[in-house]
Amino acid sequence: MAGNSFGKLFRLTTFGESHGEAIGGIIDGCPAGLTIDLEKIQQEMDRRKPGQSAIVTQRKEPDSVKFLSGIFEGKTTGTPIGFTIENSNQKSNDYSHIKDVYRPSHADYTYDQKYGNRDYRGGGRSSARETACRVAAGAIAKQLLQDIKITAYTSSVGGIQLQKKFQELELSEIEKNPVRCPDSETAKRMETYIKEIRSQGDTVGGVVECVISNVPKGLGEPVFDKLHAAMGAAMLSINAVKGFEYGSGFAGSAMKGSEHNDLFEPDGSTISNFSGGIQGGISNGMDIVFRVAFKPVATIMQKQKTINAEGQEVEMKGKGRHDPCVVPRAIPIVEAMAALVLADYYLLNRTSKI
Repeated sequence: MAGNSFGKLFRLTTFGESHGEAIGGIIDGCPAGLTIDLEKIQQEMDRRKPGQSAIVTQRKEPDSVKFLSGIFEGKTTGTPIGFTIENSNQKSNDYSHIKDVYRPSHADYTYDQKYGNRDYRGGGRSSARETACRVAAGAIAKQLLQDIKITAYTSSVGGIQLQKKFQELELSEIEKNPVRCPDSETAKRMETYIKEIRSQGDTVGGVVECVISNVPKGLGEPVFDKLHAAMGAAMLSINAVKGFEYGSGFAGSAMKGSEHNDLFEPDGSTISNFSGGIQGGISNGMDIVFRVAFKPVATIMQKQKTINAEGQEVEMKGKGRHDPCVVPRAIPIVEAMAALVLADYYLLNRTSKI
């Protein structure tokens, strides 16, 4: 199966299925001599792992990363970093009812059409379980980019939106509530709403906003490898993502050029930041700002009409352990993918001039 690798110089390849023995990855291109803090890696894994609160899937996985190669005496060796993450709490029987049935808005039908068979246990390779590998790799990328600060948070759940601007937010609140919203009052409303949706056997989507500070100027390549294009590809590769915008995004299309242009200060910074920190596909030193839209989780605990492998209409109802809203657990995934892009472009940028 193609499409399992991401990046050019700092490159991640992942493997494994949701209900297989383990998932894992290989990181190629990480420079030698980087001191690795294993505790920080586990902290990132704990932010993504299932079972961490009452508003996420109750699958219990420790998500401990076992490194097999590429790290010696606490430092990277420059050789491929191989790692595995054990699947210890899979319940494959929860999926026996969909062995020959296609769940609406899942990858069941398309995988079957493409490959002629599918691993129906939790979605197999199409499961969001795979994103644990991205978080592990992203944690290493973050350690390579020590001076860059990547902050993602929940900005909306359903119709409940965070109204404050980034400068007004209490970022310390992000990890203090299960929704990961940096405003305690809005977080309470979001949490109550997610619980209400869950009690109805339904799901809800939302938006993750990410702000990346202290980005060096000059990251990004011309024409086809623009920084925002790579960032968009990274975010759109995450399960359940339906939209990506950076800077002013779609709202900018309603503005006039005189309103939208980011005027310069003498030091090269800009008064406004409608560009979202990227101009001509290259970072300009301002904060990189983007938003990622997540759809409602496709598995709902309500009866729905669908079809089976024979094309017959059938009725099905979701079973098993699923997130009523994927957004809170997506925060570390968004940060990880952003870190992988920046690590790759940081290394690429070192080849652009003497």
